[in-house]
Parts: sequence; structure tokens; C-alpha cells
Amino acid sequence: MPDGMTAPLGCDAVAVPALLGQQVLPRLPRVGCVYADETHWWWIVPSDSDYALEWPAPARYATGAVVPGTSDLPALLHRSDGTVPYTPPIPLYLALCRLTNTTPTWSRTVSA
Repeated sequence: MPDGMTAPLGCDAVAVPALLGQQVLPRLPRVGCVYADETHWWWIVPSDSDYALEWPAPARYATGAVVPGTSDLPALLHRSDGTVPYTPPIPLYLALCRLTNTTPTWSRTVSA
């Protein structure tokens, strides 16, 4: 985390392809810390932001903000304006659902 920030709720990350990340950024009312490399953007969210949510592909949810399969540390692309690094997970989830044409989990039809 950047200097001066705390993570009182723990940290997880949502990884998306860089092109999708560029489309998500302007759709969010508030953005926390976002890390990036040439191929992916990682949005820092509070721990357990995957509870009862199925994040839409190609997004990958990483517990502990550790994204498997990455060898280099990504660079900080966007710093939170506050003292916590979080992007609110529900607006991020909804933006990703919209851009991937995925119905949010709570809107899906339940079969008996």
C-alpha cells in the first residue's frame, strides 16, 4: 500500500484485462488504489468483497490481494484520495457486469 494508507478491512484485489480496466475507470463514482502492468489492472477492494458475488469473467478475484501467475510487481496507476486504498466493490462489480454483459448475481432467475 502507498505510504500513509491503512487497510482496516483487509485487502483483496480484482484483476481485469487492461483494456477493460480503461473502460471501467470512468464509470466509477470513486476509485481507490489501482495497480497496473501492460496486461492487467488490479483494483484494491476490502476483504471478502466476493461474498455472495460471482465476479464476471474475465475478472479474477484474488484473496489477500495476491494475484497468482504474476512475477513482476505492478505499478500504482491510481492512488486513492483518502487514507484507505479501497474502490467500493459494488459499483466496481456493477460496472464490470455491464461491460461484460453479465447479469448481476442477485438479478438471476432462481430455479426450483
